Amino acid sequence: MSAERRSADVIVIGGGIHGCSTALHCALRGFSVILIEKDHAGRHASGVNAGGVRQLARHVAEIPLSNTSMAIWHGIAALIDDDCGFTSDGQVLVAENDADLAGCRARVEDLNLRGFHHEEMIDARELREIVPAVSETCPGGVISRRDGAAIPLRATQAFKRKAAEMGATIREGVKVTKVERDGANWRVVTDAGDFLSPRIVNAAGAWADRIAADLGEPVPLEVIAPMLMITAPMPAFIKPVVILRGRKLSFKQFGNGTVLIGGGYLGRAIRDENRTILDWGKLATNAKTVWDLFPIMRGAPILRAWAGIEARMPDDLPCFGPSARHEGVYHQFGFSAHGFQLGPGAGAVMAEIIATGHSNVPIDGLDIARFTASAVH
Repeated sequence: MSAERRSADVIVIGGGIHGCSTALHCALRGFSVILIEKDHAGRHASGVNAGGVRQLARHVAEIPLSNTSMAIWHGIAALIDDDCGFTSDGQVLVAENDADLAGCRARVEDLNLRGFHHEEMIDARELREIVPAVSETCPGGVISRRDGAAIPLRATQAFKRKAAEMGATIREGVKVTKVERDGANWRVVTDAGDFLSPRIVNAAGAWADRIAADLGEPVPLEVIAPMLMITAPMPAFIKPVVILRGRKLSFKQFGNGTVLIGGGYLGRAIRDENRTILDWGKLATNAKTVWDLFPIMRGAPILRAWAGIEARMPDDLPCFGPSARHEGVYHQFGFSAHGFQLGPGAGAVMAEIIATGHSNVPIDGLDIARFTASAVH
């Protein structure tokens, strides 16, 4: 019967980890919820990213949201009945030279002055204790010890299942074509009919700019396709996730021995065809970074490469929070290839904002108004 529901207290547009988390947290607060997803939950960025659960190296504006989310990740199974493959072996930002290390030190000192202490400097000796296979030339780095990784599609699907269990109606394979005001409600027009709600959450990822434009809040969203590679299984040699400050790299070995290689090199996204085109030259550059940093990897065969469709904002920060123009409209998109870790906490914070009008977690600097000159304050 619930599958036929056409109205609810909250409609969430988009079934990535953010949309599914917000649907769950709204349901936990007693709202009736409809989640609408044009494909299946986790089909795009939320299901095909590197799975990094990372506080490390975030923009200061994201850190409160990231801290909130990390607390949820460490109890994720209690929330959604699935540990999502979450492991917490830390993440390490490796400095490749002394200039890198000086930049790391300056950042950590700045964070400490702001009251954030999750990032710690490590010297060359401790770096090699934690990451024995790293090149001998690296002088140290930064560690965030509670960080880790999870399995993206599994996590997104688990949030979807728990939201449905809590009463949310999940409509997959339903494409939103327009959003418009209808009296006291918002009308969400789809290829499966219209849905009504006084509150809508725009969590539509790489398609969110079209909904924002319908609402008179156009944003300069860029559609990107971050690429990833995975190797054949290798003997275990690294536990934490490794990232770089200068050259792009995100590097993680799974329990089965396979190694995931990413870092943000971009292919080409064709969003209206739901497909991506890989850039093999950039993938070769990505592989060369691994060759330089981890000599143990030089014989590892690459089995597969892929890319997801993601939204990037010009300042690499999401649009998160209430609309600048409309009552009952909330934006949650543009996570710029680093939104997976934020999903659990962002859903909780968004539900709090919807329910109470504010959040105890600071989200300053994430408002969509920074892009909309015509914003009404």
